[in-house]
Amino acid sequence: MQTIKLAIAGTGNVTKALLRLLERKRGLLESDFGVQVVISGISSGSRGCFIFPEGLSPARLSPFLEGQARLAIPGSLPAQNTLEMISKAGAHIFIENTPVNYRTGQPAADHIRAALEAGMHTITANKGPVAVEYAALRQLARRKDRRFLFESSVMDGAPIFSLFRGALPGTRLLAFRAILNSTTNLILSLMEGGSRFEDAVLAAQKAGLAETDPSGDIDGWDSAVKVAVLARVLMDSDLRVEEVEREGIRGITPSMLADAAAAGERYKLICEARPEGGKLLGKVGPQRVAPSSPFYAIDGATSIIQFETDTLTKLTLIEHDPTPDTTAYGEFADLLEILKDEE
Repeated sequence: MQTIKLAIAGTGNVTKALLRLLERKRGLLESDFGVQVVISGISSGSRGCFIFPEGLSPARLSPFLEGQARLAIPGSLPAQNTLEMISKAGAHIFIENTPVNYRTGQPAADHIRAALEAGMHTITANKGPVAVEYAALRQLARRKDRRFLFESSVMDGAPIFSLFRGALPGTRLLAFRAILNSTTNLILSLMEGGSRFEDAVLAAQKAGLAETDPSGDIDGWDSAVKVAVLARVLMDSDLRVEEVEREGIRGITPSMLADAAAAGERYKLICEARPEGGKLLGKVGPQRVAPSSPFYAIDGATSIIQFETDTLTKLTLIEHDPTPDTTAYGEFADLLEILKDEE
């Protein structure tokens, strides 16, 4: 039985869900891959950074991540910061689950770079580094003969990047159109039901979808970053986040929603990218959609993406009401892909 060591940055809900999933799938990892997964290091910006020389099982580590107090784990060695944890954890695979920075991708990009330089495969749910530094990180991963995977960076655990890597050989993505932000979709749905904008935002925060500062969602930043990620990875584009035409939902008023409803239509925050005039254009903004559109019935936290390809014409993928568990599954799927490569 081979021991695979993981180092993890971030102790939030996705990391907690991943540890639960690793424990639940322990039998599969042992029987199908002949590996035992342990955690050799973990870091948090507010709760400390630690190295576990002997490795901790996911089940043993999980209880220490509950609550907000500084981590106090028997047998652990302290590290000054995440970079030191990465350098000393001796891990095979690094998982980056720190909060996203839409504009710079930091500090996650530096964490990923350090892990790749140290010879670790890397997995992340953080879309920032992919949007900002994808080309450089991909080149580094290739030079080090390591994998840089990020299935959970767009639409949580839905198989988007692996779909094009494996299930659609020889297919070229021409354009896409999507609803990719759960928070704004829920807010618009609640406003259609009569809620004020402020009350709808508060409801999204209570549901765990919106941050304390929801501007990244309602001003379209989260969606624009996802457009840039999809364009860079699947369309071989150098589209930058700041080049994505962006409008959020702050300007949507009850009267606008009523006018759309009277016409049998609904407002949705639509993300898209398609070639125009010899270049790829990315756009995020509210649009009215008719009942004939597959986007019309997308409510609450559900996401949808419609791909236009040169082989299957249009292919639509829908993810219903994602949670941290579905995001964790995307990371677990990336882990399995790495293990398959190394068999």
